[in-house]
Amino acid sequence: MAVYVVAQGRIENPEVLAQYVEKAIPTIGAHGGRIVAFDETPEVVEGSVGFPRTVIVEFPTREAFRAWYDSPEYQAILPMRLDAAPGTLIVANGLGAK
Repeated sequence: MAVYVVAQGRIENPEVLAQYVEKAIPTIGAHGGRIVAFDETPEVVEGSVGFPRTVIVEFPTREAFRAWYDSPEYQAILPMRLDAAPGTLIVANGLGAK
């Protein structure tokens, strides 16, 4: 079953974030993931958003997500994201047969 990774952050260092994105995108694809949404100023319909930059990535399985997130390649660049755009990262199950 597919999982969706939702990252929301507040951009504090655009230059470092750009370097992170350039390095992160190939690692996502290498683990079967694909970016399905990206918005730096999403429309907030209800409530409030503390971290406006929103990225949604789909992985075919939770195992594929963990393989990506825990990979040495991604762990090497993760500190760049954490410093450049602090925020939240959640993983939600997609709808589908179990």
